[in-house]
Amino acid sequence: MRASPDDTLDRMRTREVTGVFHARKALVAAAEELLVAGFDRADIDVSAPADELQQRLNYASIPAVDLADIPIAPRRPFIGGDDMAVTMAVVGSISGCAVAVATGYFLVMKDVRPLVIGILSMLCGLVVAGISVLVVRRRFDQERRRGLDKLSEWDGILIWIRVHSPEKETLAQEILVRHGGDAVHVHEIELVRRTDDLPLHSLRPDPWLGDERLGQP
Repeated sequence: MRASPDDTLDRMRTREVTGVFHARKALVAAAEELLVAGFDRADIDVSAPADELQQRLNYASIPAVDLADIPIAPRRPFIGGDDMAVTMAVVGSISGCAVAVATGYFLVMKDVRPLVIGILSMLCGLVVAGISVLVVRRRFDQERRRGLDKLSEWDGILIWIRVHSPEKETLAQEILVRHGGDAVHVHEIELVRRTDDLPLHSLRPDPWLGDERLGQP
């Protein structure tokens, strides 16, 4: 489905090094070496899950090698193991602390003994923190659990690295090839960023609101 012009946020013409991987482990290793080599994490994208690719491309069958040069190919920022660990730690700590404080405040209002308040608050915080970590981890693993990970590997997982100098182009190509990337090449492409490319774009705070933009006549 083609997005409307009002959904376009930005247009950018850039040079990228791109390649195709048929093993996620090899792609992750290549991306992590790129980060160690000084590439910005914000300049590394990978292809979206298989179901999103098919939906965005209207279920057209396009080889991954050709898809790498198509501007409308859905992509997402690279997320490594350290990103997952940081996210789980932040979500778990914030939710656990919030529940512990709320529990402590509630028990103080009930004139419960301080020792009991401390124990119950800590236990409640730990339980909620653990549940939050499990929810976040399940969210990260949903592609694998739905069987889409193997499908993506079979079709080919794309990686794009935006480069700003000939030296970076050469280095990025060498890293991708070293880790088993196929069809590694440099291209110049115009990227269009739309609202549905933003994180949490599908989140609707008020379910009673429609899809119409507020303030429109």
